[in-house]
Amino acid sequence: MTLQIRPLVLAISLSAAFAASSASAEAVKIAFIDPLSGPFAPVGQNILNSFQMIANISNQEKWAGDNTIEVVGFDNKGSPQESLTQLKNAIDQGYRYITQGNGSGVGLALLDAVNKYNERNPGKEIVYLNHSAVDPDMTNGKCSFWQFRFDSNSDMKMEALTTFIAKDPNIKKVYIIGQNYAFGHQVSRAAKAYLKRKRPDIQIVGDDLHPIAQVKDFSPYVAKIKASGADTVITGNWGSDLALLIKAAKDADLKANFYTYYAATTGVPTAMGAAGADHVKYVAYWNTNNETFAGKEIVEGFKKKYNDDYYAMTTYTTIAMLAKGMKDAKSADPVKVAFAMEGMKIKSLNGEVEMRASDHQIQEPLYIAT
Repeated sequence: MTLQIRPLVLAISLSAAFAASSASAEAVKIAFIDPLSGPFAPVGQNILNSFQMIANISNQEKWAGDNTIEVVGFDNKGSPQESLTQLKNAIDQGYRYITQGNGSGVGLALLDAVNKYNERNPGKEIVYLNHSAVDPDMTNGKCSFWQFRFDSNSDMKMEALTTFIAKDPNIKKVYIIGQNYAFGHQVSRAAKAYLKRKRPDIQIVGDDLHPIAQVKDFSPYVAKIKASGADTVITGNWGSDLALLIKAAKDADLKANFYTYYAATTGVPTAMGAAGADHVKYVAYWNTNNETFAGKEIVEGFKKKYNDDYYAMTTYTTIAMLAKGMKDAKSADPVKVAFAMEGMKIKSLNGEVEMRASDHQIQEPLYIAT
């Protein structure tokens, strides 16, 4: 998808981007607009802590030259409407960069708001650093110059999952379950389409969507999965919705294997326990248990400081690319930095990654892990 920018904004942006100016050190603040209260707060707090730790490393090692980076939390309570309120608060406080990723429904609302704001306020543009909202539409039909996505989209991840599944002849019956919002719908669509293409013999024996962050007991859903005879479950659930689903499956002694997107996130490993080791897999851009990957010192430092796991490697890629963008542009101006990040290649914790210039979608290796 080719990025679209209105002609007037493009002219102003290009003029600003290439105007000669003397570089000076700036303290760049990023507004982190994600849940810091409610059922998804543990995930949001973990990722905020991750951003802040990586920003501190960036400042100490001068990734952005003399510029410094600070990440500040704005609690959106998991709500698109509250996110728009927090976006306005951040803009009123002078923020020119925002980041968000916990929920594509929120991401789509923010993307639309950022596009409209930038169109109306040339010279005051803000850039949306999307760390984890993975609805494919955000870099397809709704792609924007003002958004950069630092996580593989859900279609890319489903390609990896279904390629792995297709090679297992023991998989005969698949049950799909997900959260009833944009991302959950995309996971269901892609799973059915890709399995039909790669393994048309596999039966889809169930396809359920449930309210996001509202189900406290998943045992009725697990009973349906059991009754269907499914040997495999595919889910894009995250946060408490995945932890509670896995717990219910464990309590019901469900033997089906789970193929997930977010089994490594806060709360889920605890819910799985040792029983989940052989039954739960996830598609990953990085795995701390792989000795060939970088980042061991970050993982250990994070555990020591927060008594939590560092798993959101997108925080590293986001800060590293933003910092390099500022250094290359010799400026912290969002327009200049945005142009600098297009097509950028860096070495992240999972190897070389590239920000594809045509749609601002990160290109990175993916793995299936347990």
